[in-house]
Amino acid sequence: MISVLDQTVQKLGDGEIVLLKSGEAIFKMDSFKNNPIVKPQDLGLTWEEDDKLKIGAVFNGGAEVFQDKIILLPRCHQGYQRNKLFDKKRGIERSYLENYISEVWPLVSDDGIHFTRFHNVVIKGDGTDHQDFFYGVEDLRIIKYDRKYLLIGCGKIKPPFKGENADRIAIYSTEDFINITYHGIIEPFDSRNAVPFSETVNGRHYILLRFHPNIHLAYLDMGIDQLLNPSKYLKEWKKLYEQRSQNILLEAACYPHEKEKIGPSTPIIRTDKGWLLIYHAVGEIENDICRVYGLSKKIERGYFICAALLELNHPEKVLCRTRHPIYIPSAPYELYGNDQYPVDVPAVVFPVGAIVRKDKLILYAGAGDKYTILLSCNLDNLVNYLWEMCQGTAP
Repeated sequence: MISVLDQTVQKLGDGEIVLLKSGEAIFKMDSFKNNPIVKPQDLGLTWEEDDKLKIGAVFNGGAEVFQDKIILLPRCHQGYQRNKLFDKKRGIERSYLENYISEVWPLVSDDGIHFTRFHNVVIKGDGTDHQDFFYGVEDLRIIKYDRKYLLIGCGKIKPPFKGENADRIAIYSTEDFINITYHGIIEPFDSRNAVPFSETVNGRHYILLRFHPNIHLAYLDMGIDQLLNPSKYLKEWKKLYEQRSQNILLEAACYPHEKEKIGPSTPIIRTDKGWLLIYHAVGEIENDICRVYGLSKKIERGYFICAALLELNHPEKVLCRTRHPIYIPSAPYELYGNDQYPVDVPAVVFPVGAIVRKDKLILYAGAGDKYTILLSCNLDNLVNYLWEMCQGTAP
């Protein structure tokens, strides 16, 4: 008998290749018809302020199959203020949030679409459980490693949006998503979006890192223990940081949509043709791409989804990467919001969770820094598009 989860998977879209007017082909992932699948109101993340109902946020959750259900680990917050500032460096107005501390609320779903709280577990980032960061935990990726799940996210040592050098890689592990062990933060440097490989490659434990504005690939001299006991290996982490210029994997600014920064997003995926890397990019999108998504004008600044293939035995070698995003914000809950779907940060789609089930790649992504959405495609379709149409695009 087919499981409820597999019934959902069968109905998800396969993605499509679209030809631009120029004749160039782009790949476009499918957006689930009932997105967003998790809204703050679903979890009671609301509050009253000046006699108005305010809506919180539930987004950027890592995902994994556990006991034939989907576990999702979104960051959640409420009770904050939304403001704008003028970014002199970029010459644009930007949204930012004040007075919040993110927690992670594990959720569970039989069908991968309808989620509820998982045993009311909360991963706190306010200093309750440890004293090395106090201002929230964000964007936990789930990496299955042997019989454990590594949960790798960002611990804030300063309030969000309040200055640089605020992000530390925070490391947890669990076997059941109820009993969660905290292992510490990587103290020597500012970084987020760390994604270790789920298996060794030629005996090496590789990890993807983002040192602004590029994606780096390094290996851990002391193996998995370097992650599980980060404070024990300060010397090795400092060495990795000092040598970061030698392990750049992908450079930003190669394309307009990547001109500001790029970073690793979901856990990396082994395929027959190479390691599939899903990454995010921050930049602008020109009119010809926007028209494919039904938009009438360009996106001046946004977060987009991109992909690359790395060689299986030598992942430091990039085989190819997409010249254009495989998904951009286009719906109101992703783009600029409306009365039904206000957003906190406009023009953001940010994938953190990835599931491969049957022949489908399923991404769980944050939208507008407020909601959780589901995107899908046939895995082979995307890999073949990269292999056949993006060769010669590696840096």
